[in-house]
Amino acid sequence: MKIQTRDMILISMFAALTAIGAFIKIPTPIVPFTLQFIFCAYAGMFLGSRHGLYSQLLYVGIGLAGIPIFASGGGLTYIFQPTFGYLLGFMGCSYIVGKLTENQKQISFKSMLPPVIAGLAFVYLVGVSYLYMIVNLYMGKAMSIQAAIAAGFLPYITTDLLQSVLIAATAVYVVPALRRAGYARAK
Repeated sequence: MKIQTRDMILISMFAALTAIGAFIKIPTPIVPFTLQFIFCAYAGMFLGSRHGLYSQLLYVGIGLAGIPIFASGGGLTYIFQPTFGYLLGFMGCSYIVGKLTENQKQISFKSMLPPVIAGLAFVYLVGVSYLYMIVNLYMGKAMSIQAAIAAGFLPYITTDLLQSVLIAATAVYVVPALRRAGYARAK
């Protein structure tokens, strides 16, 4: 498994974009609203499943190594934050979006939106589950699954769905151009 220099640069660039997305945030009580999802979905779409995953692994790895690039800091203890599950979800999101889009020959809004929604669903599945687990098991507070959904899903789903529409709409123009230029992965 040899990674070309160009791919290393693109992987690093999307890790950096995801970090930038963490700092463009609207603070909310438990889970801050950020633009990270946009960049992790684009990473999968533009880099392909494997390299998109690598970009998010790099982002999470740098943050866990102590560089404060997460929405609320960094360091190994970040795994005990209720929002860490969303970061794990971003890794799967990039892979899922990449896997579902890299084989598409015809790029259209209708063909790009379902993979983005699938990636978003994975982020929420992992993120809300982790939120529930950390609050109950680590923080020692009682939180029902309904409360976890109310705190980590309901306030954000509308804006995330709008972001998904934006991602799919821009992909119609960007993905074919990047494929022609040799920058977007297609199998």
